[in-house]
Amino acid sequence: MKSQLDMLTRLAQEARDQAGQSLAKERQTEQQASSQLAALTQYRAEYAERLQTAMCEGIDPATMYNYQQFLASLDAALSRARQALLEQQQRVQQRQQTWQQEQRRLSSYDTLATRRQREEHQRLTRHEQKSNDELVNGRIARQRHDGAH
Repeated sequence: MKSQLDMLTRLAQEARDQAGQSLAKERQTEQQASSQLAALTQYRAEYAERLQTAMCEGIDPATMYNYQQFLASLDAALSRARQALLEQQQRVQQRQQTWQQEQRRLSSYDTLATRRQREEHQRLTRHEQKSNDELVNGRIARQRHDGAH
């Protein structure tokens, strides 16, 4: 029975570790998506500032149209980047839940193993006490028997 529990514990550790590695990868991907969104947001702000400056200096309608079209494409890219980050955050959350579930499973096996060890220790202690009691009782009986003769 102990070997089965050891095997289950080992499998649970492996599953927990694998879930942890998967979580770490998803978090790294989330960080990359967040950085891309931040860079794109900054680029869009800088480009909008350039448009503002150009408008103050005077700009022809064709150039104005090109600025507006490019800003619209940046806005679309920002929308996609936000959506990608949101989806990645959901994947991170799912991996977090999986890791927590595997950790709880491992903890329950550890608790069971600890309980079994404690029970085995108590059983051995009782057995030793019983053996000691029998030895002492045997000596007393022999001493009484020897003293009676």
